[in-house]
Amino acid sequence: MATATYARSIAGVTGISASRKITNISMLAFTGLATLLCVGVLFFILGYLLWNGGRSLSLNFFTQLPKPTGETGGGMANAIVGSGKILLLATIIGVPIGFLAGVYLSEYSNKTFAFILKYVVDLLNGVPSIVIGIVAYALVVQPMKHFSTLAGGIALGIMMIPIAVRTTEEFLRSVPNNLREGAMALGATKARTIFSVVVPAAIAGLTSGMMLNLARVAGETAPLIFTAFGNQFWSKGWLQPTAALPVMIYQYAISPYDDQHQQAWAAGFVLLALVLTINVTARLIISRGASSARR
Repeated sequence: MATATYARSIAGVTGISASRKITNISMLAFTGLATLLCVGVLFFILGYLLWNGGRSLSLNFFTQLPKPTGETGGGMANAIVGSGKILLLATIIGVPIGFLAGVYLSEYSNKTFAFILKYVVDLLNGVPSIVIGIVAYALVVQPMKHFSTLAGGIALGIMMIPIAVRTTEEFLRSVPNNLREGAMALGATKARTIFSVVVPAAIAGLTSGMMLNLARVAGETAPLIFTAFGNQFWSKGWLQPTAALPVMIYQYAISPYDDQHQQAWAAGFVLLALVLTINVTARLIISRGASSARR
């Protein structure tokens, strides 16, 4: 009797073990398949853009202005420079505001105000980009009576604020409290503790977060149509309409000319390569910061 009971117990344990192995293998297969699909989509997009736009990538693409409609050749040098100027302005406007608001949210605000501020920031982050473009058009373009690089930078800067706030808050909160307590025990003020101890401790995460924020807005088109508008020539200064890669891609993609379609594919590949470069650099900064912290 005891032998039979023992045998049944062994059989039950073996059945459970086999069931667990089947479950583990199934989940491993499903998760692996999902991973391959995600990576496959990325490489498919990259390959498709390279296949269609690689033929138009040349030195002229990066150094020459667009040719008149109907003519072949030319490049998008003005759009590349214009995108750089707009993103520089957006960073100068959006990052400091978001950073300081994130510092306040992490280090100074009480629970009630922090909840309200987080809710407002999340609402701003959820506002469609075209709505932000319309707001920038009403507040900047209409009073100035013309489109400009400045207006485009302000529109993208507004979009960068909420992510900069949440990024700063999260990385500052990840800094151990004993660093704050140690600095204040030595007589440092709260402000000096924040900017001399807490911020340097989180600098790798903050830098990578701001870079990812920049990559997010680099491909925005709708706000720039309402603000920077576009320009077939070089844009001097900051108060004139300027070309940008996303707007040029949109304009060329809907044109009836095959050469402009090829230029749009090439510009799309360049823009995606820029975004991927920023993302990879940000990930490397995060990983190096984590390695330094472990040491």
